[in-house]
Parts: sequence; structure tokens; C-alpha cells
Amino acid sequence: MAPPSKTLLISETRAGVLRLGMVMPFVVTMVVLAAVPLVVSDSYFLHLAILLFMWVALGQSWNLLGGYAGQISFGHSAFFGLGAYACGLLFTKAGIPVGFGVLAGGLVSVVAALPIGWICFRLRGPYFSLTILGFSEILRLIVTNWRDLTNGAVGVLFPPVFPSKVPFYFTMLGLAALTTAVCYIVVTSKLGYYFRAIREDEDSAEAMGINAASYKLVALEISAVLTGLVGAVYAAYVAYIDPPGVFSVPDVAIAMVVVAIIGGLGTFVGPLIGAVVVVVLSEVMRTTLGHVHLLVYAAMIMLVVLFMPEGILGFSRRLGRRWRSRVPSIAQQTPGTRGS
Repeated sequence: MAPPSKTLLISETRAGVLRLGMVMPFVVTMVVLAAVPLVVSDSYFLHLAILLFMWVALGQSWNLLGGYAGQISFGHSAFFGLGAYACGLLFTKAGIPVGFGVLAGGLVSVVAALPIGWICFRLRGPYFSLTILGFSEILRLIVTNWRDLTNGAVGVLFPPVFPSKVPFYFTMLGLAALTTAVCYIVVTSKLGYYFRAIREDEDSAEAMGINAASYKLVALEISAVLTGLVGAVYAAYVAYIDPPGVFSVPDVAIAMVVVAIIGGLGTFVGPLIGAVVVVVLSEVMRTTLGHVHLLVYAAMIMLVVLFMPEGILGFSRRLGRRWRSRVPSIAQQTPGTRGS
């Protein structure tokens, strides 16, 4: 066997360095965040951190389907609500521990996503977006009216699971790390290249031998299981769920879209930035502006979509490229020091 070429060795070394450059900051960040409860005991701060981790996980899971595979979903609240109710009903009615309920929430979401994707991804156009939106609303009505199983509009009340917020902090941090790691592995693998090819030009992807319907279904299944897991943990954390809350299209499904779009659609870091912006700004405006904060919040989202369609990450990159392109011209205009 011929030895590998020097060019191949150099490219593999560069790829390894690049992966290490991505993984090391992630590991360091996780270690620092894991140490926060050791020095911070403020309940409100821990609550904000839990919400931040939750939206990071939800934003990453939606971005995998909507940002990388190009399949826009306005009904991911279906999987969030299914995960929440699966965990809640198993815990309160069957006495199954919350840990198994969380896993069941992810499993139920995967099973529910399968027929939707199998049918809709064989069609072109906005059929998937409309179908999953309707599916979320149908689930909300079923859960509201199936009183014998779900308690209807009364909702499900959890007994205390943990005596403090710290276990939920670590649990939601773990979910955020899990979704981020899964998205990174998928996006940097051959599967991620298939997703992007389908997003850019589905006909060309099909011509290259990529089964677009099958790979879009894979993206939906991964996104659904991650969303269901987060919904189950959220239900245990808030200790009370009802259909309008966990199946809410504006408060859950659209908010997931907003997190991905504000940060940067189809980017790895975008949902992290979007989650920070959404959680911090929503809390600041809620405490300072009262009920008007929703109007101001919506106006800010519209401004971002209009003037920064590539998100905050893309906008910052564009500014950086513009600045770097101006630096040589500035240097040429500056009088040289040679011979002075």
C-alpha cells in the first residue's frame, strides 16, 4: 500500500486542528457553567440559566431541521408538548420515575414525527410547514378534550421532584450540551452535507443520488427526539403543564424559529447567540416595560428580520469582512515610513 501523500497528511492535520479548536472552547464552557451553582445560589439567576439552556437546546434542535435541512416547521410545539405530557402522565398516573418519563417523551415525539415526515416529505412546497402546524393544533385539542387521560384543560400537576433548582440546572445544561454536540456531529458528518445539499437544491441533490425524502425524515426525527426530551424536562421543572402552555404555537414553536433566525439560521453558533438575546431581552423588557414588552419585543424581531436577515452572527461576519477589506486601502493611504 502506498504511503499517504504529504498533501493528504496536511489536510487531515488541519481538519484535526479545526475540530480541536471547536471542541476545546465547548468543553471549557461546559466546565465553567457546571461550576456556577457552586458559587451562585440565587434562585432567580438559576431560573434564568435554566431557561437559557432550554432555549439553546430548542434552538439547536429546530435549526438542524429548519436551518440545515431547509424544512421550516411552525409546529414543533407538538413534540415539545408530547414530551411534556408523556413525562407528566407517566409520573403522576403510573408512578414511573421522571428519568424514564423523559426518555419516554423523546420516544413518543419520534413516533409522532414519523408519519408526518413520511407523508409530507414526498411532496414539494409548503405542505410540511402547514401539516405540522395543523398537527400541533390537533394535538392541543385532543389533549384538552381527553379529560380521562390528560385531565383536560385542568392540566397536570407534578409533586416536587427536586428540593431545589440546582438538579434542574445540571439537567438542562446537560440537554443543551447534548443537543449542541449532536448538531455538531451531524453537521460535520456526511449526513450534514446531505442536509445542506437538499436545502440548497433538492433537484440537484436527487440527481446526485441523495434520497431527499429519507434524509429530510432523518432530520425531522433527530429534531423531534431532542425537542421531546426538552419538553419532558421542562414539565418536571415547572411542575405544572396544560395544553395552551406546552402546545402553544406562538410561545413555543414560533419562539424556536425566532431563536434560530436572530442568532443565524443554518449556523452552529447562531442558536446559542439567539437564546442569549431572547432570554435576556425578554426578561429585561418584561421587568421594565410591563405588558408593553411583548409589543416592543415583536418590533425588535421584525427589525432584525428586515435589516439582519442572516442573523446576528451573519451580520457580525459581514461587518468583519467589510472592515478587513478596508484595512488594505487604509494602509495604502497611510504614508510609508521607509526612507524617512
